[in-house]
Amino acid sequence: MLSIIQSSALQGIDSYPVSVEVDLSSGLPSFDVVGLPDSAVKESRERVRTAIKNSGFTFPVKHITVNLAPADTRKEGASFDLPIALGILCAGGVLQIGIADEYFVTGELSLDGSVRPVNGVLPMVYGAKRNGMKKCLVPVANMDEAALVEGIQVFPVHNLKEIVQHLLGKNKITPFSVDLNALFHENQPMSLLDFAHVKGQENAKRAMEIAAAGGHNFLMVGPPGSGKTMLAKRLPSIMPDLTFEESIEITKIYSVAGLLRNKNALVRTRPFRSPHHTISASALTGGGRIPKPGEISLSHHGVLFLDELPEFQRSALEIMRQPLEDGQVTISRVNGTLTFPSDFMLVAAMNPCPCGYLGDSNKCHCSMNEIVKYNRKISGPLLDRIDIVVEMPAVTYEDLDGIESGESSAKIKKRVLVAHQTQLKRYQNEGIYFNAQLSASQIEKFCTLGDKEKEMLRNAFERLDLSARAYHKILKVARTVADLDGSDHIAMPHLAEVLQYRSLDRKYLL
Repeated sequence: MLSIIQSSALQGIDSYPVSVEVDLSSGLPSFDVVGLPDSAVKESRERVRTAIKNSGFTFPVKHITVNLAPADTRKEGASFDLPIALGILCAGGVLQIGIADEYFVTGELSLDGSVRPVNGVLPMVYGAKRNGMKKCLVPVANMDEAALVEGIQVFPVHNLKEIVQHLLGKNKITPFSVDLNALFHENQPMSLLDFAHVKGQENAKRAMEIAAAGGHNFLMVGPPGSGKTMLAKRLPSIMPDLTFEESIEITKIYSVAGLLRNKNALVRTRPFRSPHHTISASALTGGGRIPKPGEISLSHHGVLFLDELPEFQRSALEIMRQPLEDGQVTISRVNGTLTFPSDFMLVAAMNPCPCGYLGDSNKCHCSMNEIVKYNRKISGPLLDRIDIVVEMPAVTYEDLDGIESGESSAKIKKRVLVAHQTQLKRYQNEGIYFNAQLSASQIEKFCTLGDKEKEMLRNAFERLDLSARAYHKILKVARTVADLDGSDHIAMPHLAEVLQYRSLDRKYLL
């Protein structure tokens, strides 16, 4: 007897359909799984056998062959436990063959027959809907995640016996659904991190406002204790809110990575990732035998903060150059090539010298060779991809002792949102959301300069020995400054402000 259960496997942050074909035939009792299964899938034989017995059903004493089609792609994980068990029950006569044809099925089985959660349910259910499925059986712990997909009924299951009762019509499972509009617009808890708590560093705050409004990469250079990390952690509090499409895309990535919590299935805030400087290149970009998302993909539509930038491995920093340009990272392995989205804002912080107190004769005893060697850990090509470099001097006692608080995040965010709405309106037919995403042809269209501005930029280009990439980045940032100023055109003051952020890299880093 042959039964077929519909499931799926992951490929990057998307899924593809997998037909779990189960055949029972006469012969010596055996249980074989074919179709390029990995170790976790092969081990499902013992989990499925024991789960069926402990659920009160008879495990067939037959020659059992399970094929995971298509057979030319590697299958991994324990998500095929449940469809394999259902296929055996159908082929063995407990359930009628074809009774589960309209269902997409995924889930891991415990030995007692209970259904455990699996990673990647959101892209799996999206794929099932795309392939015409109308119903899905998913672990109860994954139901909030699965319910984010409209147009498909979600049946959350606790154990194998419950599924059999449901399919037999004896004890129907109630479909689970959520109000996506209410969930997405549900009030977020107030963040305790506010710009009002940061005293001093007004120039850095202004630069960070520009970075948030336009999605620009940002580097802070200053001594220890000047507030670099403090400011970076508050950046998400002034960034534009996520759109629903951005939220779903981020949620897919976190689902595949296994970082979703059931009650908070929809990611509604921009990610902020801050890996330690000992992170490897593969952990940063993603990797493994079958690649999983790395930190740059987990920062998609959010912030990747690299504190102590020169302390990161050179290979890890250099590997970010292509994702910073393309907004995606491609990973090639023997089993295939996968592409993960990685459209993130890079925010970095570093000291001006190894001890951090460059310019203070009482504290800094670094030699010129040590300073040059330290700063050259950051390559020119990577620095060229950073839009804004800002100097952060040591905070004075007067700044800290002042009674007056800094400007609040809410007030700064209002200006950022106005500038962002201007960008959304301008680029509504361009397929981009921020000035930082402008291509070379779009820069020519939207970042035009007058004669005086062209002359200023020409002089700066020659004096600072800028690259073509740096030229384009200056125009993008100037466009953002003009948007914050409510100006339709890039004027001399906007360009002058941006050039000061570009000249600092020559002071410290070259």
